[in-house]
Amino acid sequence: MRLRQLVFVSRERDELGSKICKLLDLKESYNDAGLINFGLENVLIPLGDTFFEIVTPVKENTTAERFLDKKGGDGGYMVIVDVENFEEEQERVETSGIEIVWHGNREEEDIQARTIHLHPKQVGAAILSIDHMNPKTAWLWAGTDWEKDINKTLVDVISGVVLQSDNPELLCSKWEKALGKKRVAENNLSIFLNESKISFVPDEDGKGEGINAFAVKALDKNKILENAEKINALQNGNIYLGGVKIILD
Repeated sequence: MRLRQLVFVSRERDELGSKICKLLDLKESYNDAGLINFGLENVLIPLGDTFFEIVTPVKENTTAERFLDKKGGDGGYMVIVDVENFEEEQERVETSGIEIVWHGNREEEDIQARTIHLHPKQVGAAILSIDHMNPKTAWLWAGTDWEKDINKTLVDVISGVVLQSDNPELLCSKWEKALGKKRVAENNLSIFLNESKISFVPDEDGKGEGINAFAVKALDKNKILENAEKINALQNGNIYLGGVKIILD
């Protein structure tokens, strides 16, 4: 199990996408026309074989629009993990008592993509999606030729996500159940996945339970910080974009 895609929600998809690319020297790779069925438009940005996605509501009364209204602006929206055995993970979730609110099964160009979305109120902080690709090197949500857009000048891959809550201990317990994984230790509220981790902290910004930060494996921190200053994304030494702190691991 590995963090594979982290999702921002923003009213200004193009502006935020441009800033992310300028910050990390990345390229926008793909827009999924099928998301219009959910009242959304999106863009995918590869970081190695992991991805940032930005979704923007373009129809009224979408979940994304309600999120923006509730939070008062952009923010982290969704966490997508890639698993080895989809059937096993789906059965585990079904027997855990957590409701699955969406099943997806999509085939294109000899690629099969399967996904389940877990009930966000039962998991907490974000929409959690458990996904699997066949072949496992593919990532159909980003199309079929995203590898040509990879650039590792400044950053390698997504390395983590930080979730905040008034009760981080309880939130961690919910994610342990949702993922079928245990925290590192009682005094360390982190769940380690392959090449990535999910951490839990107290509410830092007064915005309530939700995504606090996205972490990336930086290859040139000084250049990224220089870029952050150029696009006015630095606040007290920290990088913020799309309502999310960007941590450089």
